[in-house]
Amino acid sequence: MKEKLKEYELEAVKLLRTSKEAVLSTISDRFKGYPFGSFVTFMSEKDRSVVIYASNIAQHTINLKKDSKSCLTLFKLEEEKDKQESSRLTLLGDLVNLPDNEVNQTQDRFIKFLPESEKYSAMHDFNFYKLEISQARWIGGFGKIAWLKNNNWRPASAKWSKNEESIIEHMNNDHSKNISASLNAQHGVKDKNAKMFALTIDGYYLRSKDKIFFITFDQICNNAKQYKEMLVSQAKEYRSFEI
Repeated sequence: MKEKLKEYELEAVKLLRTSKEAVLSTISDRFKGYPFGSFVTFMSEKDRSVVIYASNIAQHTINLKKDSKSCLTLFKLEEEKDKQESSRLTLLGDLVNLPDNEVNQTQDRFIKFLPESEKYSAMHDFNFYKLEISQARWIGGFGKIAWLKNNNWRPASAKWSKNEESIIEHMNNDHSKNISASLNAQHGVKDKNAKMFALTIDGYYLRSKDKIFFITFDQICNNAKQYKEMLVSQAKEYRSFEI
């Protein structure tokens, strides 16, 4: 069962990191006690918390200001198979206003993933909200169901954050072949010009041929030493995928 949970966790992380749209459920302020569902775009943070950019007049924003309890549902529909075999991830938590001292950095990162959101920054009624996850439920198809380990989904400190830009610059300048090998190994895409551009506790993002790809780690890396060890480990593992 332990191995199954690890497998489910990795699959859930892949879905989280490669999704930008979801259904957000909040507790209705107008219709007491009823859940209210909305379509939203989002960004997953360096840890596994989730950030949305929402207008003050949106119904879900009005709701969460009265009750922060929220639920975000992500899914990837299987077009060629039974839709019930589709992967989905349900995240429960509290959606709270982002502190002022985190807004600028979050906005810069948000625009990297959702460039169309930049135009909303000129509108004064848009604000960032972070889903601080308390529970995560994974369904990967029939029989592939589990509540995931809570500690891995709650807010975590990425101690390498202050070094993120220098890590990215070093990898792109000195280890580009390792980045390309990882892209080839995990996604079957060959591109010597692939560039790393953002890090997370469980992998990193790169751009290749105008597309964004996520390279998954098989364990969480909270500090710089763990991150370096993981990058070195993947470089050795994917050596045969170098192009």
